[in-house]
Amino acid sequence: MNKERWNARYREESYAYGQEPNVFFKQWLPQFEPKTILMPADGEGRNGVYAATLGWQVTSFDLSSEGRAKALQLANRKQVDLKYLVGDFADIQFEAAAFDAIGLIYAHFPTAKKSEFHLKLHNYLKPGGVVIFEAFSKHHLPYQQANPSVGGPPNMDVTFSMAEIEAYFPNYDTLLLQEEVVNLAEGKYHIGQGSVVRFVGRKSS
Repeated sequence: MNKERWNARYREESYAYGQEPNVFFKQWLPQFEPKTILMPADGEGRNGVYAATLGWQVTSFDLSSEGRAKALQLANRKQVDLKYLVGDFADIQFEAAAFDAIGLIYAHFPTAKKSEFHLKLHNYLKPGGVVIFEAFSKHHLPYQQANPSVGGPPNMDVTFSMAEIEAYFPNYDTLLLQEEVVNLAEGKYHIGQGSVVRFVGRKSS
């Protein structure tokens, strides 16, 4: 989905995926000391704003300026600060080892860029830093076909396998890595059963 389509989705009055954080992200993030966290593809900010309410120093980014506007509105309502950049990940740069955590929640990058972008994220994470990840799996398509309301990318090449996660985040201490079927209830566009990959890992020192 390109920038114009994301802007159209986020221009709707309601929050596309709700205002509450992703359940898996909410389960894991409080287990770590709040420091600095990068939130790629943060959309309307539900996860970045949640991290900020826990005391994290949050840097979010997304293609969509409409998503940023909604995220800043949400941050204002929650009375937290959120640094939010708009642009293509290929053009956004950070210092190496700049972040203590990365939250990757349904961050489905273009097929040709998946490996490159995840390597960049690995380099932006400090040794000892953590990744919290949830996204649709390679087995999600039948769920999407049975129930389009569950959402997910139309191109299954941008979905994930556990083997890909192990390749993108090598030499991590794996706290959790699994594929499972979950019931999503996130706003208007993630409703119903879907197949996801979940990963929590700590970068080796």
